[in-house]
Amino acid sequence: MDLLTIDFETFYSKEYSLTKLTTEEYVRDPRFEVIGVAVQKNSEPPEWCSGTDATIKKFLEGYDWANSAVLAHNAMFDMAILSWHYSLYPKRILDTLCMARAIHTIEVGGSLKALAEYYELGAKGTEVLDAMGKRRLDFTKKQLTAYAGYCVNDVVLTYKLFHKLAKDFPVFELQLIELTMRMFSEPMLELDKEILEVHLESVKKKKQELMDKVSHEVETLRSNPQFAELLKTYGIVPPMKISLTTGKETLAFAKTDEEFKALLEHENPDVQAIVAARLGVRSTIEEKRTERFISIASRGTLPIPLRYYAAHTGRWGGSDKINMQNLPRGSQLKKAMCAPKGYKFIDYDLSQIEARTLAWLAEQDDLVEAFDAGADVYKITASAIYNKPESKISKDERFVGKTTILGAGYGMGHQKFQTQLKAFGVELPIEECEHVINVYRGTYPQIKKLWWNATEGLRCLKNGQDGAIGRDRILTVVGSKGIELPNGLYMKYPNLREEEDEDGRRELVYDTRRGRSVIPNRIYGGKVIENVCQALARIVIGEHLLAVAKRYKVVMTVHDAIGCVIREEEVEQAVQYIEECMKVRPTWAPDLPLDCEGGVGDSYGACS
Repeated sequence: MDLLTIDFETFYSKEYSLTKLTTEEYVRDPRFEVIGVAVQKNSEPPEWCSGTDATIKKFLEGYDWANSAVLAHNAMFDMAILSWHYSLYPKRILDTLCMARAIHTIEVGGSLKALAEYYELGAKGTEVLDAMGKRRLDFTKKQLTAYAGYCVNDVVLTYKLFHKLAKDFPVFELQLIELTMRMFSEPMLELDKEILEVHLESVKKKKQELMDKVSHEVETLRSNPQFAELLKTYGIVPPMKISLTTGKETLAFAKTDEEFKALLEHENPDVQAIVAARLGVRSTIEEKRTERFISIASRGTLPIPLRYYAAHTGRWGGSDKINMQNLPRGSQLKKAMCAPKGYKFIDYDLSQIEARTLAWLAEQDDLVEAFDAGADVYKITASAIYNKPESKISKDERFVGKTTILGAGYGMGHQKFQTQLKAFGVELPIEECEHVINVYRGTYPQIKKLWWNATEGLRCLKNGQDGAIGRDRILTVVGSKGIELPNGLYMKYPNLREEEDEDGRRELVYDTRRGRSVIPNRIYGGKVIENVCQALARIVIGEHLLAVAKRYKVVMTVHDAIGCVIREEEVEQAVQYIEECMKVRPTWAPDLPLDCEGGVGDSYGACS
């Protein structure tokens, strides 16, 4: 199989560029134009082509894409052009940006320039010409030659970078990168524009209704300082919090801030109204995302943009200004995501995968056996908390058991547990929360032991020593690299060090990225275990994704779920196959209890 390294140079302007538009918007826009393209076949000298669209298409068709692997830096962009614009579909897809993200997290950066410097591959060229706003015919011959050199150099660097990154890169992860790229570049889901337009009107109407209940200007409600002053006129001290980004005290006006949310139940109905209006005015995510979906619907099918290795745990994240990972249950947007005529959408989810992984990793075998037997572990836990038979456990008590199983396994204290319950509308006195946490830790002592094991692992990492974490020492701590996962990659904590907190206590912190800023983030044993369980769960779902993709079209993955588009006549056998795939235990955890659940429908939303 040939390796074809590719890089496109395209028209852009001040108003029309990838800094202003998403990849989907940019490539599907009528203004789109390929200035030129460079292709390198294996280690041969790269070829450059510039000309009309027909000329470039003929040039590209001179390569055997169907039997070749395409390599690019940020393949989502190049694959969108290759498939949507030229209808060319390679046998394999490789992406050095994704590979670098998995290997380096935040240590190097994802740009080709930064990576080329890190690996000493040679200098990335600089555009020696002013290309902004220029169509192909606007370039002089000399300028186009310079542009060709710039593009060819990028191709050479990408090829060299791939061979540096590929030395120890797991084949399993290369396959997941390819699948991620295909979810975007080979879309099948259609968008129901009517559902979206009705939903948009509903969102706008609700927002207006909130505004009609108050007499204040939109700007007053949107502005943090102005809204703080408004609260003071009602005798309310504005709630404050410590910013995770700056480490400084700031106004706590987010919808996730409990003290602020509590004002929705203030005794003064006017306060309730202005807080609700504030939340309505500030909450534009649903409105903007619906508008974006409507915009996509006018251009074609829905590409699923996922950011491979978005977190150091390996989890996928949202990309291209669409985050499929946080669509609410029952969302109209889900209902608008439809399988094409003659097909059905199948959505299957790994049940309680992180809780199961935690029990297995900790060698909490009674809990593992309960999961394996299909027992109601939430009732079992609630039974221990409330000291009464499972048959007597109420719905609310079971919910407390569920929240305990899903939240308390990573070292959560009773105060945070109380806050978490409040987020779901459950009020529990702090004394009862403390009791719940103590019962959980007493009932599942191996999990508590695992936290200390992880703390020791952190100390090893900080001191550059080796160690191991969890059942059968499955997670190797390599002091110079990080925590080695079963997929062959490492979970890293860059610049792990001790610092003093505001109370003078020593704590471990590492560097993480928030937006463009690198900030310190506290880390401890329980948090490591949370990270590890997410990473292991992601590897499990990754294995299942690849297994399902061997037979059926996988169109998306959200957290621990797999979404497929299946021909109507194949649905029954497809469901059976998907269930079988998702119950297969990994070779590195043959006794990990797995289960799944899902549904079938005409749309993503109909599967819930």
